[in-house]
Amino acid sequence: MPQFPLPLVRAALRPMYRLVLSPRLSYPMQRRLLGLAAPIQTLPKGTVVRKITLAGRPAERITVGATERRTAVLYLHGGAFTTCSPATHRSLAAHLAAATASAVYVLDYRLAPEHPYPAALDDAVAAYLELVTEHGVDAASTPIAGDSAGGGLAVAAALRLADRHGVTPAALGLLSPWVDPGSRAVPFDRDTVLSTGWLFPSAEAYLGDGDPADPGYAPMHADPRPLPPTLIHVGTTEVFYPQVTEFARRLRAAGVDVQVTEQPRLWHVAHLQASLVREAADAIVDLGEFLRSHMLAEPRVRDGG
Repeated sequence: MPQFPLPLVRAALRPMYRLVLSPRLSYPMQRRLLGLAAPIQTLPKGTVVRKITLAGRPAERITVGATERRTAVLYLHGGAFTTCSPATHRSLAAHLAAATASAVYVLDYRLAPEHPYPAALDDAVAAYLELVTEHGVDAASTPIAGDSAGGGLAVAAALRLADRHGVTPAALGLLSPWVDPGSRAVPFDRDTVLSTGWLFPSAEAYLGDGDPADPGYAPMHADPRPLPPTLIHVGTTEVFYPQVTEFARRLRAAGVDVQVTEQPRLWHVAHLQASLVREAADAIVDLGEFLRSHMLAEPRVRDGG
């Protein structure tokens, strides 16, 4: 159970993120350091992690308790499209698996700058399609969730699934989604986790030779009407707050069923610290309840991959 006071954890995280998410470090070094720090965020009792492959990419299938589940969630991790992995988000995904009583699939999509846009989007779409065609789930019961860059990627994937494949995920769960990586309109240069000195170069690395207004890269510029019911969590003191609130406004204007939970005490994707901070664990419970409310009881998701 979470056992540390929120202010203490925030104070400890600030210098850690400032050190690791630094443009002075290479992306491989950032990835290595984030991976080394990940075990600090522990797993709920009864967590089972299975290494699998989704659409040719490594992934993890995470359950808590029973390994055979009727529902599944595809989870897309954050990390500015350049860092992080299933390992860095394993604790978050496991807490979400417990909150949804589902199998949570965390995709190791390709990262920039080695693999610029649209590699990550291609991987996310292909992984979802494989889930619903080969793993015993149905789109009507299978949401997509993601945080930060993974949240923006979740939106872009849902839009492409609807546009090119006629498939609509059950719901979207978005944690501070980065929906306009090309924008430089931010309220300040740094919050507890993020800095523009790290974000902006990462956005350029992901874009490559692309168009920053391409809705696959920046779903802020897409027609959002095909999106399913959507829950957004965002901290009110983070760099992305104005961008996320504008995105939510556009969804409402387009008639999308969207709920926004503003978190004045929590930092950017504090859900990662669910094993350390009670308020972060409560946020994952809220996300899980929303996703479960949009899942249907379908044939069992096969154990394994």
